[in-house]
Order: sequence, then structure tokens, then C-alpha cells
Amino acid sequence: MNQFFKNLLLWLIVIATMVFLFNMFSQPQLPQEEVAFSDFIKAVEEGKVEEVTIQGNNIKGKFTDKREFKTFTPNDPTLIPLLREKGVKIVARPAEQSPWYMTVLISWFPMLLLIGLWIFFMRQMQTGGGRAMAFGKSRAKLLTEHEHKVTFKDVAGIDEAKEEVQEIIEFLRDPKKFTKLGGRIPKGVLLVGPPGTGKTLLAKAIAGEAGVPFFSISGSDFVEMFVGVGAARVRDLFIQGKKHAPCIIFIDELDAVGRHRGAGLGGGHDEREQTLNQLLVEMDGFDSSEGVIIIAATNRPDVLDPALLRPGRFDRQVVVPKPDVRGREEILKVHTRKTPLAPDVDLSILARGTPGFSGADLANLVNEAALIAARKGKDRVDMSDFEEAKDKVLMGTERRSLIISEEEKKNTAYHEAGHTLVAKLLPNADPVHKVSIIPRGMALGLTQQLPLDERHTYSKDYLLTNITVLLGGRAAEEVVLKHMTTGAGNDLERATEIARKMVCEWGMSERLGPVTFGKKEEQIFLGRELAQHKDYSEKTAVEIDMEIKRIVTDCYNKAKGLLLENIDLLHALAGKLLEKEVLDGAEIDRIISETKEKREVIN
Repeated sequence: MNQFFKNLLLWLIVIATMVFLFNMFSQPQLPQEEVAFSDFIKAVEEGKVEEVTIQGNNIKGKFTDKREFKTFTPNDPTLIPLLREKGVKIVARPAEQSPWYMTVLISWFPMLLLIGLWIFFMRQMQTGGGRAMAFGKSRAKLLTEHEHKVTFKDVAGIDEAKEEVQEIIEFLRDPKKFTKLGGRIPKGVLLVGPPGTGKTLLAKAIAGEAGVPFFSISGSDFVEMFVGVGAARVRDLFIQGKKHAPCIIFIDELDAVGRHRGAGLGGGHDEREQTLNQLLVEMDGFDSSEGVIIIAATNRPDVLDPALLRPGRFDRQVVVPKPDVRGREEILKVHTRKTPLAPDVDLSILARGTPGFSGADLANLVNEAALIAARKGKDRVDMSDFEEAKDKVLMGTERRSLIISEEEKKNTAYHEAGHTLVAKLLPNADPVHKVSIIPRGMALGLTQQLPLDERHTYSKDYLLTNITVLLGGRAAEEVVLKHMTTGAGNDLERATEIARKMVCEWGMSERLGPVTFGKKEEQIFLGRELAQHKDYSEKTAVEIDMEIKRIVTDCYNKAKGLLLENIDLLHALAGKLLEKEVLDGAEIDRIISETKEKREVIN
């Protein structure tokens, strides 16, 4: 606010100066008639001139009819006697000269302007951590305790993370409670978790609960093309933080500036490393008793420089995981506070049907459902809107306008029926939630499975079942239609990837034993796994390839055998899909049970 009033005062001074100069140079002039000197003399001789003002060689006057005039006179010695003779009132003034201040202004104004500009630029360069203009000024956004206040009521699904940061809030409220026993609050807290899990929201909630100012900045805001700007912005950020203490400084996407030093493509002294060095120095340079807490968020803690994670800097890491089923239900309750819901909406069912969703995904789901309901002209959001929104988020938008031939439609129906039937016949498979042959996104059809509960580890049987289900589509094409299509391309890719990980990473091969193969090499600067180091012999490579092929082939043969044994169920499911295009879990169960009853009657 102080800066605003300073700028306002500066502009008022500039405007006042411009008005003053304008008035000085443009004095109001009355309309005057310019006459020739000879006509002026003639008018005097005829007694038509009432008064004159002589100023040097300029004459201004007034006719007897009150008209004003002006003229220019040569050095005529007979003029004054003539005017006196005719009784004209005469006013004499010295020749007009510019005021002294105007002379000084015209002479010194350019020099004063240059001096003022030089002082302005010097002040800009000396303030804010050695910046030119505003390059070195921190771009952190300041949220005070009264604006956009977020509290723990707005954060759900991450109860353990909230408990871990609770003592930081208590410290900001009452620092003496901890310092009187010699305790030291962590200087920095690193929030670690996948994208969309609520790391930024949690940091805002900490500030809101503690009632302190909140500085928010992204890691990428520090680094510019100009050398030294990033370090200057770090210095300026901490200066601002100390002025507003107690406060919280939040750095989002810390990995943009805090990556491991010495791994850059441009050598060991680039701009990013200077910025990181300055951040390390500043975190060492202030005392946590000053009441400035640094909170940072990243989803790539593996690429951060070890110096950032040592005690005394970011000495506490808080994991913000994806929510479990109970957490998802709590998050849905938060996001549906302002959304009018129909009585049939059951958030617990929605939570169970959205495994792997982050908080941001669930917020998007609620928003999509509200948009769908509004588009249909409803005044409340019902369960069908949520189901449609979930399908849109998980599988993409329906492409009903896509023209598909009857042959392709039949092929898609048998392909999806193959996935569905294999999943229903295998005991370890996740339940089938919905199967559709309506094109969505890039796929012509989709089979959606939803697990009954959360899985954190996967057994070998479960992985083999997944591979078998993935290959059920290709097997159905071969069993019924006697041909292969490109529609199984993604299925084969995913099945092969699971088999490769079973052999090379998880040691699930009896032939090769509990050994891992292929050390991953990561380029820290790029943050990508670019290559896999081959730390095994050519003979082992051949065995790995053979084992992967064996696993996939065995699963394919198993899927094919299941479909051949239950060919009537496959025809029934594909026929219903061609008729209705979409089947949910209950309809699939009913079709299978009815077909099995018919089979028993025939037998």
C-alpha cells in the first residue's frame, strides 16, 4: 500500500508540473484585429482611436467602437505628437522580455532531466538485490490472512500430512511454547507427492490456520536469461519474508531450481546453479526463531540436490499421497459443498469407483458433472451426471459422429466381449464395471474394470490375470472372426510391458530367479529415464526375451482356451453389445447367468 501512495504522489507531481508549464506558455489571449500601420495612422487622424499601448515597436489599442487591434510601428518620431494632438490615451511599457525563471528553465531543463534519469536508474540498480529495473525483484505473490483464506476444512483426504504440519501452525501461533524448552522448529518443510494431491492447497491451509502472510512463488520464476537475476530474486524474497515475519514462504515445483548440481548440460556454473547456491545460503542465513518458515512442493524428490535435504534446510519431508477410498469420499464432500445434489447421489459409491484419482481429478469430476447437468437444464446434479462425467474423464468423450462399418463394429464388439468374458471367468481379475463399443477418445471400444479395494502391492497371479485379460480381445478375434486386427496394439504393448517388469524388475520368473536386470540410468538435469544400462550378458538377454515371450504366450493360450470353452457366452455378450452398445456390470452378470441356464437346459 505504501508503494501505491508513493507512485500516486509521483504522478500527481508530474501532472501538476505539466499543468503549470502549459499555463505558463499559453496565456489566454483576447481576439485582436491586426491592421496595417498606414491604416492605423489614418484612423488616428480621423479620430477613431481611443487608446493605445506602446511596448517597444508593438502597438495594441482600442478603436472608439471598442474593437481591439494590434500593429507594428517603425521608429516614427511623428507618431507621439500625432497621438497627443488627437487626444488618444497613451500607455507606454518597456519591450517584452522572458521572465528570469523561464530563462533558467530553458537553459538548465535538459541538464536537470538527464541528472534525474541518471539518479532514477542508479536507484533501480541498487535496490532489490542488485537489479536493473525490476529484474531482480521477487515475483512472489503475497496473500494476507484476510484474503483467499484457506483452512484445514478445505483440505481432505490427507489426514496424516495435516497432522505432521500441525506443530508448524502451533509454532507460528506461539513460538515461545517451543523455544523455552530449547526446541527448534524446522526451517523448511518439503511436501512430496504425485501431481494434483493437494500440496499447494495444504501449504495455503497452514498459512490460513496460523493466520500469517503467505508468499507463493514457483521455482521457475527465479530463473531468467539474465545472469544473476535468479540469485537476486532469492535474496529479495527472503528480505520480504523477514519484513512480514512471522510468515510462510511457499516455493512450488522446487525441482525447477533445486536439481542436483553438476549435472547440467551447460557446465557446472550456470544460472540455475547460482540460484540454487543463493537459496542454500539464504536458508542457512536466517534463524527459524525469526518466524519465517519455508515450505516447498515437488513431485520429483529424487532429482533434488542433497544439500537442500540436509538437516537445517528442508529437514522434514511430508508425503502427500493419492487418497484412499475414505479420503476420496471426504474430498468429494468438500468439492460438492456448493453443488446442489439429487437424493440419489451416493458419494461413497463414487469414491469406490474412482481408484487412483487425485484431489485435482475429483475436483474435475465434480465440475464436469455440474457442467453436464447444466447442459441438460437440470437444477440438481444426479448420479447419472456423475457416471457420465466419470466415463468422460476415464475414457474420453463419446464420438458418436464417427462412421464405423458394420464389419468394424462387429470386430469391436467381439474384441471387447473377449476382454469382458475373460475377466469374468478368472477369479483374481478386477470386476468389470462397464463395457462399451461407442468410440471414446482414440479407442473404438473400452472395457472398464474397477477394483473392489485399494491395492498397494501386486501378486504374481494378479499380474498374470491382468495379462490374460488384456490378451482376451485378440484371442476373441482369432477364435470367432479368424483374423487379427490392429485394434489389439495397445493391449499387446501393455501385456508385454507387465511381463518385462515381472522378469527384469520384480524377479517373478522361475527360470531366471529373483534377480533384477537392467540398471536404470537417469539424466538428472533432464529428469527423464533415458536409457537402461545393459548389465547382463548376451546369453541372459536371450533368456529374458524367451521368458517374456513364454509368459505372454501362456496367457494368450489360456485366454483362447477360456473363450473356446465358453463360446456361447462370447456370442451372447457380443450380440448384446451390438444391440445396446453399452453394458454395465449388472447387465453383464445377467447375460452370463441367462446363457449358462440355457446351456444347462440344452445339456
